Amino acid sequence: MEIQTSGKPIDSLLEKVLCVNILSSDYFKELYRLKTYHEVIDEIYNQVDHVEPWMTGNCRGPSTAFCLLYKFFTMKLTVKQMHGLLKHPDSPYIRAIGFLYLRYAADPKTLWGWFEPYVKDEEEFSPGSNGRVTTMGAYVRDLLLGQAVFSSGGFQLKRGITFVQNTDILTHLVPFCALLLRYTFPSHPCAYYAADGYQP
Repeated sequence: MEIQTSGKPIDSLLEKVLCVNILSSDYFKELYRLKTYHEVIDEIYNQVDHVEPWMTGNCRGPSTAFCLLYKFFTMKLTVKQMHGLLKHPDSPYIRAIGFLYLRYAADPKTLWGWFEPYVKDEEEFSPGSNGRVTTMGAYVRDLLLGQAVFSSGGFQLKRGITFVQNTDILTHLVPFCALLLRYTFPSHPCAYYAADGYQP
């Protein structure tokens, strides 16, 4: 059974500039050779070392992580496959890409059901390229609310990436805001993503 999604076309799930850059990147085109879910997981394990949307340093273009995230969008993951990602023992980046998939593509009404078991997850990893370590639980909480910016343009998180161009998400977030606020969040908007001279 496929994951219940928001129903939006996959080319509208990410911010437009990021999407265009992913689709035109040589690396993403090379991913056409990957035909199965397990092949994509292996690629994440071997190639991903952060989950920022853009490459850092002198390299420009979409990150490996977000190219692989988009590859998963094209595969329309099943519920069983998603559970496999979120519980994967081999790499926190496999898990993080699973959470990103849900945050971008899943029906907002289903998010808490997916995320709630992991809000206290203690696995440590570095989501950004700056090496700052956090727990998976903190990352999950942050994806839901921590560094969210609510504006007329939609729901945005981190470096201006549009996650959900739909205010319906707010309706579904409100009931568990009180639960999430019991936990701590990164105290600074660039806590994870401090590359490229980004400043809040």
